[in-house]
Amino acid sequence: MKSNSLWAIVILGGFVGLFFWLRTIDWVGMFNIEKHTRDTEEQLGDLFWEHIGDEGDQITDSATVATMDSLVSRICVANSIPREHIKVHVFRADVVNAFAMPGGHLVVNSALIEDCKNPEQLCGVLAHEIAHIELRHVMKKLVREVGMSVLVNMTTGGGDGGQVGEVVGAFSSKAFDRDMEREADMKGLDYLVNAHVDPHPFVDFLYLTGDGESDETLEWLSTHPSSKERMEYVLEEIGKRTLSNEVVLHTTTWEKLKESVQTNVKTSTHAI
Repeated sequence: MKSNSLWAIVILGGFVGLFFWLRTIDWVGMFNIEKHTRDTEEQLGDLFWEHIGDEGDQITDSATVATMDSLVSRICVANSIPREHIKVHVFRADVVNAFAMPGGHLVVNSALIEDCKNPEQLCGVLAHEIAHIELRHVMKKLVREVGMSVLVNMTTGGGDGGQVGEVVGAFSSKAFDRDMEREADMKGLDYLVNAHVDPHPFVDFLYLTGDGESDETLEWLSTHPSSKERMEYVLEEIGKRTLSNEVVLHTTTWEKLKESVQTNVKTSTHAI
């Protein structure tokens, strides 16, 4: 009996030791999974951008590009985000929207810039979308909605233009889930505070975009937090922070940006 008990203890100890040894192995590094996923994301970003860029009216004048670059660079530098990770594109479009794509592409519609009352509001939106990119929410959403095998097939030449369009449509028509949105709001708030940008105007922007919406549209397919809900938890978190706000843009520069992106028609659709 003693012999059996001793063997049982030895075997159990062996399993425990094996378990902890397996945990020390860098499986991701061994199989290069992380690099493969990031390579796929970069290639998807290029495919998506090629599809969207060909169809949209991109604003590329030097003044607009320089001003938007200064806002994005401010956020990136203050938060140790490699500036080359974020590729900003401004489109002349009458829907108030901004969204992140794979590979660090960030699309901002001109109507959203027009709707912002000050550069701090725009910085809040940019910080939120950059947070989606840095937290890998874009890729996670794509894998869940489409499947990794389909995405890899597209990047290796197995797909066609029609499939890319379908995936882009499916991706852009569904919001991030509530947990991802909250996580992006909190990370975006970190970015603003570190960049010495007043976060209160972003809360004001959430109030403006939520004003007058019905209960159905507020919930964004019952997955996106309502503007009111977001306002409440962002304000609560702001109250815990020590703020050291600085001027983001000079008034003249901000006014020139607003003029350069003016659209002829504006709808009341909001989405960030």
